[in-house]
Amino acid sequence: MEIIAGSTGLSYRCLPMRTGYAGALLLWAALFTSRGLFAQRAESTLPAAARADDARVALRPVDLRYVQPLLPLLLPTTASVKALYVNAWAFSSPKLWQLVRLADQTEVNAFVVDVKDDTGCLLYQSDVLVAQEIGANRCARTRDARARIDTLLAHGIYPIARIVVAKDPLLAEHKASWSVHLANGDLWRDRIGSAWVDAYNDSVWVYAADLAREALGMGFVEVQFDYVRFPDEPRARLANAIFPARRAGVTPRQAVHSHIQLMKSLVAPLGAPITFDIFGLTASATDDMGIGQVWEDFSSVADVVLPMVYPSHYGRGAYGFAWPNGQPYKIVRRALEEALGRSRGPEAAEIRPYLQAFTLGRRLPRYGSFEIREEIRATEEVGITSWVLWNPRSVYQRESLRPYRTPSDITREMTTGTE
Repeated sequence: MEIIAGSTGLSYRCLPMRTGYAGALLLWAALFTSRGLFAQRAESTLPAAARADDARVALRPVDLRYVQPLLPLLLPTTASVKALYVNAWAFSSPKLWQLVRLADQTEVNAFVVDVKDDTGCLLYQSDVLVAQEIGANRCARTRDARARIDTLLAHGIYPIARIVVAKDPLLAEHKASWSVHLANGDLWRDRIGSAWVDAYNDSVWVYAADLAREALGMGFVEVQFDYVRFPDEPRARLANAIFPARRAGVTPRQAVHSHIQLMKSLVAPLGAPITFDIFGLTASATDDMGIGQVWEDFSSVADVVLPMVYPSHYGRGAYGFAWPNGQPYKIVRRALEEALGRSRGPEAAEIRPYLQAFTLGRRLPRYGSFEIREEIRATEEVGITSWVLWNPRSVYQRESLRPYRTPSDITREMTTGTE
């Protein structure tokens, strides 16, 4: 097997059998168990000062996809995911190689990648008919998504497809019958001017499921649905919103619950974990907060629930703290304790929190490595071993993350009692 590095990622082709099975096995083991070419103990592969995107060799078109090894890839389980959110621009640019190198050198083993973000634009050209009809392909972010996904897999990075559901202005503007609108027929818009689709409409959710099925065919191994809710707007603004598909007597909670079940029924047969992002406050709320999200509804349907427990999003007085944003450890711990308390039973979904890796406006403290490590510490101390860091710009500090440990490191630590 020959490895070819390029601006689109890493590709592979089979070499003649003169290398022998043993040699191929050693190459496979070196590649996948060392966390790829940018791992800590791979200094001989690239100069110490070289950046991940400096290793560029021309790729032949036939090499854009790599030849899958006979042995399975060593990807994490859902309960051991330690992920970074990667927006579509970062995924599509040389910045991806910097993030891959960061993952190779740290505990990070997964990326959550925008397949459809809250603009309605897609990561790549889609064959889904609705996407073609509304022009979503015209704003696709990258032309080499498959090669980039394969690079993640080659580095042992678990690729997760994030798909935004109800906040889709592109869909709303091109499918008026699927949108929230006003009495005069104009589109209803939220406080920042974004149009939403009608979460009572089955077609909205089927479209998201179709994109999810396509993403799994592209090489993603998990699907994560976001904005699985109604708009979080003041009642005064929602008072004039018309949801055309709403049936008499159906509540927002019932609509969301039935539709996440629908999406799971459409996607789960492909065998991938089905996960949902929800408000962190859902874990403590006694109602659906007007957006249709109730903790138990998601925990009973999803494989993984991802509460967004960002301290900056909790109001003054939350959990008794006058300054929640200044208490990353305590807020995250209290929120996750409540989530665990509401997830009793063998069928309850796993919990994988979204943790704050950004500073909201001018609020203090600025979120740096200390605050992020405190959030991770709180998560692990309640017994949760999986998390995602969220930074909308996909910028992450190496100091926030533990270094990658090889099996020999772990053995040595167990022997010497150090860590």
